[in-house]
Amino acid sequence: MAGLFAAATPAWSADLLEIYRQARDADAVYAAARAAWAAAQEKLVQGRAGLLPQANLSASTQYNDREVRFRTPGAGVSEGNYNSNSVGVTLTQPLYRKQNLVAYEQSKTQVEQADAQLALAGQDLILRASQAYFDVLLASFNVEVVAAQKAAFAEQLAQAKRNFEVGTATITDANDAQARYDLTVAQEIALQNDLEIKRRQLAQIIGRTAPDIAKLGKKLQLAPPTPNAIGQWVEQAVRANLQVVVSETALTLAQQEVERNKGGHHPTLDVVASYTDSGSGAGLQTNVGGNDTTNAIIGLQLALPIYQGGATSSRVREALANQDRARQDLENARRSAELAARQAFLGVTNGMAQVKAFQAAEVSSQSSLDSTRLGRDVGVRTQVDVLNAQQQLFSTRRDLAQAVYNYLLSLLRLKAAVGTLSEDDLVRINAWLVR
Repeated sequence: MAGLFAAATPAWSADLLEIYRQARDADAVYAAARAAWAAAQEKLVQGRAGLLPQANLSASTQYNDREVRFRTPGAGVSEGNYNSNSVGVTLTQPLYRKQNLVAYEQSKTQVEQADAQLALAGQDLILRASQAYFDVLLASFNVEVVAAQKAAFAEQLAQAKRNFEVGTATITDANDAQARYDLTVAQEIALQNDLEIKRRQLAQIIGRTAPDIAKLGKKLQLAPPTPNAIGQWVEQAVRANLQVVVSETALTLAQQEVERNKGGHHPTLDVVASYTDSGSGAGLQTNVGGNDTTNAIIGLQLALPIYQGGATSSRVREALANQDRARQDLENARRSAELAARQAFLGVTNGMAQVKAFQAAEVSSQSSLDSTRLGRDVGVRTQVDVLNAQQQLFSTRRDLAQAVYNYLLSLLRLKAAVGTLSEDDLVRINAWLVR
């Protein structure tokens, strides 16, 4: 097909793989996903901290101005000014804290969820970069088609005017050719604007001015999905779709949150140890030289929550409601994954049939145009018939280009639906491009 499949030229242009790698390095959405993943890794450290010893150091110094008035008659008043200082270390080792144990398990789940979310963001980047790439290709092809259409209509318009001047055609033919030409000029302006927008969208993803990009070569091979059974793809999507995996970890987190809040009813048991060194200067008659004191303590500390105003029970009910919400979100994710797999599978299989049909239609439209031109030359067809045949050919070419790009994107979406989309899938499509 003229224009859609490019011939090899010495001009350099970026291919799909290069565009994806530029997007991977520069796309703000994916960069934010990486930052969120890095932040989530700290959840494991924070969760583990609740099981480890906690040590605190405290120190104080203060000036005391003390006056004691004795009630015994004639005892008088005792006054003293002195400093007192203290430094102490406290160590607490949790032995049993149900909430802390569950929080540690939650931190593991949060890391698993972050891994799945980053993988999902990676797949989304592949799809967005590919969509932007093929949008530019299609918009560029549409501009080429409308330019060729305008040139053809300009030629037909000039011929119609000549024929009218010599009396071999009516003014209707000239007016119709003029109308087709004017409409094509308007379409060209709109398509050029669309191409600029699509290039800007690509530039937003790769973080730089969109370069010239490689077109499809003639090595494109239409092939059905492997395996060619929609049921197997749907089954894998329901099980392995990355959004399903994220939702499964969200449900696990919600279940753990229920257990964590129920742990608020459990007792806690800690080992507590402390050491304090304090000193007080002379300031009283009974403490002429001052004193120094050291105090070392080690023991067990048990706490049993009895009543907290109903807050703990309320948090449990809240967590149960959130658990039910997470369960429904998971069901929705599975249904969405099933639908995505079916749509993508049909997009590939029906896309193949559609491309082949448009390829046959292009051949037929070209033959029809050639026959109509010949019929016009011998007087059995009119100029309007030729214009209609040209319009049909250009329309078929645009539809064929759209069908080809939809087929390629459906291949990627099918892999994404089952959670296996990767850079290797771009390598396969990239082999069909001509730089």
